[in-house]
Amino acid sequence: MKKLNLLLTVSISSLLSMSVSALPDRIGDFGLIDSDGEFHQLSRYRNMEALVLMSFDASCASLDSTLVQFEAMQSDWAEAKIAFALINSAGSDLMSIRNAKAERGLELPLMVDTGQLVSETLSLTKAGEVVILDPERLTLLYRGSLGASVASTLSSEIAGTLDTTLIEAVGGCDLVYPAKEQHSNVVPDYASEVAPIIGEQCATCHREGGIAPFAMDSHLMLQGWSPMIREVLLTKRMPPTQVDPAIGHFNNARYMSDADMQTLVHWIDAGAPRGAAAIDPLTEIEMPNWKEWALGEPDYIVKAPKMEIPATGVMDYIDIDVELPFTEDKWVKAVQFIPGDETVLHHLLTYVTAPKENFDGGEANTASIARRFLEGYAPGKVEAMTFREDTGVLIPEGHKLSMQFHFTTNGKATTDETILGLYMYDEPPKHENFTRSVASQFKIPAFDQNHESAAQYVFQEDVMVTGLRPHMHFRGKDMKFSMENVDGSMTDLLSVPNYSYAWQPTYELADPVMVSAGTKVHVTGTFDNSEYNPANPDPSQELTFGLQSWDEMFIGYWTYHAVEPVN
Repeated sequence: MKKLNLLLTVSISSLLSMSVSALPDRIGDFGLIDSDGEFHQLSRYRNMEALVLMSFDASCASLDSTLVQFEAMQSDWAEAKIAFALINSAGSDLMSIRNAKAERGLELPLMVDTGQLVSETLSLTKAGEVVILDPERLTLLYRGSLGASVASTLSSEIAGTLDTTLIEAVGGCDLVYPAKEQHSNVVPDYASEVAPIIGEQCATCHREGGIAPFAMDSHLMLQGWSPMIREVLLTKRMPPTQVDPAIGHFNNARYMSDADMQTLVHWIDAGAPRGAAAIDPLTEIEMPNWKEWALGEPDYIVKAPKMEIPATGVMDYIDIDVELPFTEDKWVKAVQFIPGDETVLHHLLTYVTAPKENFDGGEANTASIARRFLEGYAPGKVEAMTFREDTGVLIPEGHKLSMQFHFTTNGKATTDETILGLYMYDEPPKHENFTRSVASQFKIPAFDQNHESAAQYVFQEDVMVTGLRPHMHFRGKDMKFSMENVDGSMTDLLSVPNYSYAWQPTYELADPVMVSAGTKVHVTGTFDNSEYNPANPDPSQELTFGLQSWDEMFIGYWTYHAVEPVN
């Protein structure tokens, strides 16, 4: 009887073991920009049966014939909801990747993996190696050569009979991962390598009382959240740099280098070790007091009314006017907001308006209008904003401030008393700043995954563009700012291929752009109103303009000043 029980136990254990192992290997989500500036995220391919990727290395001469076969296979499976793309796994720079694609005349998207972290995650070892991924389950179905197993794996996936990962040997040019090899030999040190990156890139928001959902203020916190940190790094959710780095450069974009990304991910993959340092550097970081004035006592302080924020529910935008006591024109050179409760203040916009102007934020006006935009507050914007040298915002005598508040409830009743500090010029600057909205009307069909929208404006004078801000809501997918040249070609100034409603700064151009009178500027973008957009509250709704987050907007804001000095 004991033998029978033992046999039953062994048999059941074997069956359980088989059922556990008979599942495709999970690889998790990831996101990459391709060589044309389009953003690809594995989970956004859930409308497809599978995503087939081939590793690409421009230096591998033997890859050309395989590429021809791969593109032919893509054509064969075009009607079967199978997506095909290439992934640059050699760590080449973007310009080299673009040149290689053009030279070979490749039509398939070529994802740019300059830090090689996605290629590492997929365990790619050879140029020309193929992986088949399930976007729904975020799993690996196949890794190997471009042979008969690719077609059989795809057929099984479509039929719903695939329940394990097939790995096959593959030949070809070796892929080299120098950073991975380096960090395998010597794991990045927490105290001297990892903590400084966190302190510089993350801790401003990820602090006690900050806007981020958890604080990165110790090794223990970092280690506990390390799987989430790895995921948001690979999906490009963090740091919140949405811009295409190949188009323009911006002083306030939160770029993170490939080297820093590799250090963090490889440290996490090694188990996030504490190291031997006696002191934890993250516990020693002293954050500036964001409730104090960064530039000293302001010349004038605006106190917004005390506002009651309920624990739950939806709050309409709150528009208030603030009368100013100035008996002469004033020029603002710097602004700082100190939010009353940054956990509920979603954003705040502040404009200079005429005495009798009834201001509602202006978002509903699709005719392009220029305003004296003083400044805005948004999550993560804690520093004082100083305008460029010799530029400022004019507050004419008798004008007022119009402030628009948007609060979001978070389960806890609270109050907000935001204050605003204004720093003034002693003498008028050379140039007056304006912000112009360029918007359009739209109607987004239900379940539309790629609904395009566009707006244009022709500048009537020579201007110097200094900042750009895209604005959409939850269905926003991407937005681009361009200027039309005399020959009809376009010069792109800003591209946000991975738009997030949670992060909407005005991107400050490192080098302002001259726009001549008569130049038409364009704002183009795409909405994703499908069920495959994880931020979408209801894909079944047809959408037009609306103020609330579950409605939509399409506005490109251009900050500029006239080229000719103010008289």
